[in-house]
Amino acid sequence: MKAGLSAHHQRLAQSKREAITAAATRLFLERGYDGTSLAKIAQEAVVSKSTLFKQFPTKAALFEAIVTEYWNGGPDLASPTVPPGDLSAGLSAIGRRYADLIGRPEMAALFRIVVAELPRFPELGRAQFELGKLPYFISVQRYLEAEHNAGTAVVLDAQSATNQFLGMIANYVLWPRMLLADWNPSPADVRHAVEEAVTTMLARYDRSSVGGQPAGEDPA
Repeated sequence: MKAGLSAHHQRLAQSKREAITAAATRLFLERGYDGTSLAKIAQEAVVSKSTLFKQFPTKAALFEAIVTEYWNGGPDLASPTVPPGDLSAGLSAIGRRYADLIGRPEMAALFRIVVAELPRFPELGRAQFELGKLPYFISVQRYLEAEHNAGTAVVLDAQSATNQFLGMIANYVLWPRMLLADWNPSPADVRHAVEEAVTTMLARYDRSSVGGQPAGEDPA
């Protein structure tokens, strides 16, 4: 019985948490970060103030939770854990996950909040970078380093390679959405953008494409 009640309470707490983060994101966009109070968020989320403060004692803590949750994106979009061994398959899997993640309207909304409030609240940008983008970036960088160490790729600068790969996808999926209200590429167009990014990476880093050098040797 206790286990059943515990599961029920966990679902209820998660439901309230989702209502809070959704209301906060909406209000941050409408009123700005500074113009939104925790009391108003509680009202919009239809939860008590005590419930909100129990989960998020400060507005900064709430924003950081939003950043973390959006970048995690749920179990299907969590930071890449693709094993090395097949560079094409690995990059394709990571690319699709990344496109799905940054293509969500909530992600564009999060970036808009940060950009709008950055001059007055630089800590929002820091939270977005350190809690969201950076951990995801590092996970992709480690994957490329693993492919290099496995001998399936020649990636002497995994940091630059990660920038190239994620940048090619974001430049099509995310950044136009920041400026164009009607930017909504079809799933087929997004898949094509990811495939082109993968093809470019393979041409540059796949071991067979750069002369078959063993891991650690400069192809130059």
